[in-house]
Amino acid sequence: MAHSDVLTRAASARVLLFDVDGVLTDGTVLLHSDGAETKRFHIRDGTAVVLARRAGLKVGLISARPSDATLRRAAQLEFDYVHQVPSSKSAAYESVLKEASATDEVVAYMGDDLIDLPLLRRVGLAAAPADAVDEVRAAVHWVSGKPGGAGAVREFVEFVLKAQGRWERVIEEYLAAQR
Repeated sequence: MAHSDVLTRAASARVLLFDVDGVLTDGTVLLHSDGAETKRFHIRDGTAVVLARRAGLKVGLISARPSDATLRRAAQLEFDYVHQVPSSKSAAYESVLKEASATDEVVAYMGDDLIDLPLLRRVGLAAAPADAVDEVRAAVHWVSGKPGGAGAVREFVEFVLKAQGRWERVIEEYLAAQR
C-alpha cells in the first residue's frame, strides 16, 4: 500500500481501538498462586492514550480475555470503550461503532494475533506491533517498529496524530498542563 494512502487513512481516524495482550502488553500473563494475575503495561503507551484523548480521539480496548488488571489500566487511562469478550470481538466492535456513531472508515485498530484479523480487515486503518504474527503483519496497513508492550501503541498514536497535523499542538498542551 502506498504511503500516501496510509497517511490518508490515519488522517481520517477518529476512534482508536487496541487489543490488549500482545499490543498494550508483551503478551505475558503472570499467574500467581493466589489466583491473581500480573501484566506489564508500558508507560509510554499510556501517555500515548492520554495524548490521543487530548486530541479529541476516542480510544478503546477490545480483548478476548477478561482481566482485572486490564480493567484497572483502562480506568487509569480513562478509555472510552472497554470490552472484554471471550465470545466475539466482532460483537464488541459493533457495539463501539454504535456507541461512537462511527463507520469502519474512521476506526483504527491495532492487533497482533489471528483472532484480530476479522477486525483488522474491516477498519479504515489496520495496524500491528512489530512482533505480530506473520498473517497479521501481512494484512495491515501499518506495522510499528516496536513490539507489543514496548512502545508500539505510542508509535502508532504518534503516527496518527502527525498524519492529522495535531501532534505539535497536543504536545504543547500536554506539557503546559504538566507545569
